[in-house]
Order: sequence, then structure tokens, then C-alpha cells
Amino acid sequence: MKLVVSMAPPEEALALARKLVEEGLAACVNAIPGARSIYRWKGEICDEGESLMLIKTTREAAPALMARLEELHSYEVPEVIAIDVGEGSEAYLAWLEENVRRDAGRS
Repeated sequence: MKLVVSMAPPEEALALARKLVEEGLAACVNAIPGARSIYRWKGEICDEGESLMLIKTTREAAPALMARLEELHSYEVPEVIAIDVGEGSEAYLAWLEENVRRDAGRS
């Protein structure tokens, strides 16, 4: 399993989450509003309200999911970080595998 982490404006996060699940690239996306991101962008310090997205997918589908997220996202350089998940509930991991398109990781 891969956990892909990203941030987006709250309304955009919901639309991105729905699209990734509808396209079968993710089994589940938690879009958690209320995050604040403070970062440097083009020499300026920015402070933005965002939603944290926790995107659950398979190892095989992760590259396609990350490419699609970058394509759909409104940010010039969106945060897209993938984390390997070594262990988890067997039932949850089986559900995840069943709900990600088997061909999502193939070109």
C-alpha cells in the first residue's frame, strides 16, 4: 500500500478526492480541512488555509495516481509525497486492493 500526501484549497481537495476515487486510482481519500501551510514561494512567505489529503492506493497504481494528481491540481508545484505502508489490517488492505483499478499502474 502507498499513502500519498498532498495539500489543496478545501473545495479543490474535495473535487480532487472524488476524481481520484472515481477514476479508480485511489480506494479512499481523506480530505481534512483546517490545515495551515506556511511556506516560501518565489521569494515570499505565504500563509494559506488548505486541506490535507491522505490518499490510499496500491504500490502499482501510485505512479499513475501521482501523475494524475499533478495534472489535475491547480498549483504550479503541488505537494505530492508517497509513503510506503509496510503493514496494516489484512481486511483493510484487501479492501484497498479490490477498490483500485488493477490496470491503474500499467501504461
